[in-house]
Amino acid sequence: MVGLAQPPPERTRFLHVHRTSGLLDLPEEVNSRSTFIATFAELGTSEPVVEALRARSITEPFPVQELVISDALAGHDLLVQSPTGSGKTLAFGVPLVDLLEPGAWGPQALILAPTRELASQIVDELEVLVKAQRLRIAAVYGGVGFGPQIAAAKKADILVATPGRLEDLIARGAVKLDGIDVLVLDEADRMLDMGFRPAVDRIVALTPRDRQTLFFSATLNGPAGQAARDYTYEARSHTHAPPEEAAADVEHRFLRVESQGAKLDQLVASLAAEEPSRSLVFVRTKRGADRLVKRLRTQEVEAVAMHGDKSQRQRESALARFERGDVLTLVATDVAARGIDVPDVMRVINYDAPEDRAAYVHRIGRTGRAGRTGTGISFVLADEVKEMRQIAKALGLEFGEGRTEGGAEKKGQGGSGDGQRRHDGSGNRDRKGDGRRGGAQRGRDGQRGGKGESRTVAGGESRGSDGPRRKRRRRRKRKPAATAA
Repeated sequence: MVGLAQPPPERTRFLHVHRTSGLLDLPEEVNSRSTFIATFAELGTSEPVVEALRARSITEPFPVQELVISDALAGHDLLVQSPTGSGKTLAFGVPLVDLLEPGAWGPQALILAPTRELASQIVDELEVLVKAQRLRIAAVYGGVGFGPQIAAAKKADILVATPGRLEDLIARGAVKLDGIDVLVLDEADRMLDMGFRPAVDRIVALTPRDRQTLFFSATLNGPAGQAARDYTYEARSHTHAPPEEAAADVEHRFLRVESQGAKLDQLVASLAAEEPSRSLVFVRTKRGADRLVKRLRTQEVEAVAMHGDKSQRQRESALARFERGDVLTLVATDVAARGIDVPDVMRVINYDAPEDRAAYVHRIGRTGRAGRTGTGISFVLADEVKEMRQIAKALGLEFGEGRTEGGAEKKGQGGSGDGQRRHDGSGNRDRKGDGRRGGAQRGRDGQRGGKGESRTVAGGESRGSDGPRRKRRRRRKRKPAATAA
């Protein structure tokens, strides 16, 4: 517990907090929305940022962006539950660049991310917007030297960081957080799963109490919900869940293999069974990833590995080759794959079984994105049948006959094992929402004009522009003006 949930003295306006059975004392969604699709300008985005978005052919916000941008600009703390690939980076990035002022000495905003890949992608995604507002952005993460990162961090208005490297820089006196106006926690649930809660607690404690906090997570239950309560104050909560027609359309297959050694033949057969396309293969260990890549090459299958023991340059090179299509098979561990955001992965293969339901959803969620279809294939050893059957049951999937045990094969489905096509890897099919679709938006992040969301409206409070506190622009140290010699 970091003791940061108390109301700071600077905040003089208060929101009504609704109690929910699912999130304990977390606030429910308080925004009432119509089916009207707002533009970025209508959400309050400045003209320079709107123009920067338009230059990337992004003219219409995604649902999660439409939900949160106005509230973020109004100064509210936010809790946002939204899946990976839903447009979260621009959801916090667009208002963030409008909340800051150029010319400050030291970082004004801190974005915490669980992996260096995600940190790097955030910088790439926001760089154009940052330049439009004459701001500077930098990322700090492990795997590279301190020198260049320290120099960049000192000049940055927006600092994107992994917790471990940020603490290293703080200990060296290279970074101070007393000027942070806005704190963003991206993929907070994953950050906690990776054991970063103590580090995040220490980092958050170094930021001002009157900061604005934007908390983004795939879930707001359990440890993530507790962290959300600790780090935010009178936050507004938004949940974005794509409706069925816009959700991932993924076919789930469970294939029984007789031994660990037989997996290679099954993998080669699965890769060759359909037309060549990007395939993401999950293994449990770093050594296992390297070993599998070598074994695939003996079968004339070109693949690259991505895991924590690779240098940052090696990881970026592997991901770039995969994105370009130079290599169609990427072998990765769970942690390394967290930062992968490639929209056209057509096939995800669990070469090694996932540890639990959450890991399964995270892995398979890398396919069937941005309106595309995909396939999730899991290899199941005899001693893994019970655990995999439980995962499938929890997600509402059929754990088929044939290669595994369970229900009968669905008619019309091919492959050597059973499969079930579902809309949404989380197993949630009963959500209601408006299925609006557009086609005006497409950008470097794969953002398209698809619209659809599930919104929980509580309390009947309509969205307003009043923030939880006065617009604050603390006096900040400015860079000393250059003097003539």
